[in-house]
Amino acid sequence: MHLRGSAGAALGTGKMSTAVVPELKQISRVEAMRLGPGWSHSCHAMLYAANPGQLFGRIPMRFSVLMQMRFDGLLGFPGGFVDRRFWSLEDGLNRVLGLGLGCLRLTEADYLSSHLTEGPHRVVAHLYARQLTLEQLHAVEISAVHSRDHGLEVLGLVRVPLYTQKDRVGGFPNFLSNAFISTAKYQLLFALKVLNMMPEEKLAEALAAATEKQKKALEKLLPSSS
Repeated sequence: MHLRGSAGAALGTGKMSTAVVPELKQISRVEAMRLGPGWSHSCHAMLYAANPGQLFGRIPMRFSVLMQMRFDGLLGFPGGFVDRRFWSLEDGLNRVLGLGLGCLRLTEADYLSSHLTEGPHRVVAHLYARQLTLEQLHAVEISAVHSRDHGLEVLGLVRVPLYTQKDRVGGFPNFLSNAFISTAKYQLLFALKVLNMMPEEKLAEALAAATEKQKKALEKLLPSSS
């Protein structure tokens, strides 16, 4: 299942927009290509597969989505910056994927979205998404262990738990409590919504639970005002 960026609606305002995941400005691929030399381009890929399995024999897995633990301890999608002076977006992305995964080539048909990031650096973040079979996804995981960057810039692939346990924290909410690089958390939520992998209300509930957990953890660390 592919969905081009022009067809992807932005995340809903209100429920999905929080201080933890600031909403980003979405632009088309054509608009992104017209940006001047003052802009940097990052390209990342979300690989996923339908997963009919059940955790503990009762919790539906829905999908398996790959992310990776980076060298800086942050979670992100496979990919990196692309120098537009020498590479097209897809050629640059595939070059980086070859270093971190070892086997896979994405095309323009896998393009999903482009978002502008706020901050001192002017970066447009491009996201690609490709649905694989569960067997193909597992093959990517095996290949990644033998890639050049494994153990160096990439510390390992992880699967995103797309379910919430009865305590309303275990699973996806706990996962969202981790630290993510740059736009990765926003891109994950965006892709899960526009690819119809999780209802928006479930995304909002998981994000709210993760935010509340982080708030309580911070309150424990701060000295009491009493």
